[in-house]
Order: sequence, then C-alpha cells, then structure tokens
Amino acid sequence: MHISWLGQTCIKLQTKNLDKDITVLIDAYKPKKGEFPRNFSPDVALFSHGLDETATVSQDTFTVSSLGEMEVKNLMIYAIPGFGESVIYKLNAESLNIVHLGRLKEAPANECLEKIMSPDILFIPVGGGESYMDAKSAASLANTLEPRLIIPIAYHCDTDQEAAPITAFIKEIGLKATTGEKKIIIKKKDLPQEETKLIVLEKE
Repeated sequence: MHISWLGQTCIKLQTKNLDKDITVLIDAYKPKKGEFPRNFSPDVALFSHGLDETATVSQDTFTVSSLGEMEVKNLMIYAIPGFGESVIYKLNAESLNIVHLGRLKEAPANECLEKIMSPDILFIPVGGGESYMDAKSAASLANTLEPRLIIPIAYHCDTDQEAAPITAFIKEIGLKATTGEKKIIIKKKDLPQEETKLIVLEKE
C-alpha cells in the first residue's frame, strides 16, 4: 500500500485488490488560499466532516460522507461516529486494519473506541486549535488505541498554517520519528511486532 499526506486531514491510499489498483482519497479539501494540491479522480472518496469545504472529485468516484458499513470495490469501509458530527473511518485493505480519525477534536466515546482499538495504521490529527485535537490529547488517544504504526496528520503546513507544528506531538508521544518522506509503502509483514512506530510524512 502506498500512503501520502496531502495536508490537513487528507490522505491518499493506493492499494491493490484482486489485482486491481484502487485509489482512496480521504478528506479532499478546499484550502483558504489557492486550490487543492492535486487534481485527482480517486476510485473512492471519504469525507469525515461533511461536504461543505471539500474539493470536487470525479463524478465516477464513489463518495462516502455518512455513517454506515459498506463494501466498495472489494474494500470494507466502516464509517463510525466520532465526536460531535465528525466521522471516523476504518478500512480493511491488503490485510491491513486502517483507522483515520478525521477532524477529531476530542476523544470519542468508549463505544467507538472499542470498534477502532489496535489498528495496524492510525491516522490521527494533532494540530490543535479550533479544528483538531491538541498534541497532548492526541498522544493520549494514540496510546489508548495501541496502533502498530502512527501517522500524524493535520499539523502545520502551507495549506494549514494555523495548526501547531509536528514537534509538539513528537514530544508528547515520546517516540523516535521516521521523517523525510512524502510517500511510503507499507506491507503487513513490515509492521513492527512488539512496539509502535511513528512516521511523519512531508506534505506531497
């Protein structure tokens, strides 16, 4: 699976299912200035906070913005209530259990936590302010969920200059961060077995 961060809470997943390449785009957005960083026509687009501030995707894209459980292009997708009106997504692809917390501002209820515990890959917002969890709360939630791989999102970048820098979260989580890459390739066999790994992506 290929993983890229496109700023804010936007993640691009490129996966293969039944020998077919599938692109999943989570939280395509309209920045306050300029345009969305890429012109994509993903196979699947997931939105965690409604459609008012989202970038336009192709009419052929299967779009999800509400709660429920569905199978799309042989991918299992679970849209779970987060905090307030936010949606948390859980996906199963390439034998990987993936959780994307979207624009989560506070830890969700215990009922939700039970559904997303122990993911292989956790995408968690860390930038604080009015839109995201702050670094301390995000680190606490990440430790509770016990993922094998943490990929923080929604920290300071050129399209999200009000968000806090990633250094605050790295300090709170207390893990050595792997940095410097705009895209990573993850396979189930590459995941750490005994500890949690932290990967900080540069915005693509």
